[in-house]
Amino acid sequence: MDVEYSMFSGFSMNLRDIIVELRPRQWTKNLIVLTAFIFALGDKQQHLLLSMAGSSIMAMILFAIASSGVYVWNDISDRELDRAHPVKKNRPIAAGTIPVPAAWLMAVTCIAAGLIGAWLMNPRFGMIIGAYIALQAAYTHFLKQIPLVDVFVIAFGFVLRAVAGAVVINVVISPWLLICTFLMALFLALCKRRHEKRMMNGAENQDSRPSLKATEERLFDQLIAITAGAVIIAYAVYTQWPETVAKFQTTRLSLTIPFVVFGIFRYLHLVYSHEKGDQPESILLTDLPLIASVILFGFAVIALVVI
Repeated sequence: MDVEYSMFSGFSMNLRDIIVELRPRQWTKNLIVLTAFIFALGDKQQHLLLSMAGSSIMAMILFAIASSGVYVWNDISDRELDRAHPVKKNRPIAAGTIPVPAAWLMAVTCIAAGLIGAWLMNPRFGMIIGAYIALQAAYTHFLKQIPLVDVFVIAFGFVLRAVAGAVVINVVISPWLLICTFLMALFLALCKRRHEKRMMNGAENQDSRPSLKATEERLFDQLIAITAGAVIIAYAVYTQWPETVAKFQTTRLSLTIPFVVFGIFRYLHLVYSHEKGDQPESILLTDLPLIASVILFGFAVIALVVI
């Protein structure tokens, strides 16, 4: 799109740059907000109404808006480092197609909209988005410089999304689902950092992410293997946990385990055989076997715990 907007002393931006900077592909991360609704819908002890789906979807949208503001904030902070990165140098702020004052306006607008909207929906939801923004602020300014701590921050961000999904519909989410969410997010973050480490090793300028300098690629390989196994075990235990069986009145949730295992194996195949893993959200939207596995997993869960 070529629609241009003139702002701040003669600078101009087009709509395409604005959309790219907001990173709509990464909005898929916020689907985790719906997890509490999907599993609570089949929980015989919570009696959740299908009409509450609207609240869950609105919560997901507000989290996406707030997270876009955080991405813009992060890009403003990282613009000098991004210019040294072979791919990130093309981001609108790093490339200079969006001026920094306009970027700050975008960031503040998105964060304020997400935070105010969440607070109006439910004050506790507003507190969770506030905690997410505070965590991301700490990440942007110093936590991302600490090796391995950065991936834990990313994982905690997903846990906050899952908790937010439970808060807006006033249901109790299983600790095992939070554990699975944390481990899966940690797995994806480690795969992403491994890819960045490989790119950094082959680049002339190695200043794009200082935290990676102190970490070996071999360590990422080991951590990825450990975390992948932990995800599978945690989810398998969850499906047969006495509380889970009592809530859903079925032991057949274990039938969904093969979809989880295949999804992880497929992702590892893409990371190690095709040098992917730098953009999990892109893989989720483009890899057909992985998409099929996610869809089948979703249908299986709905069939087993809802219908």
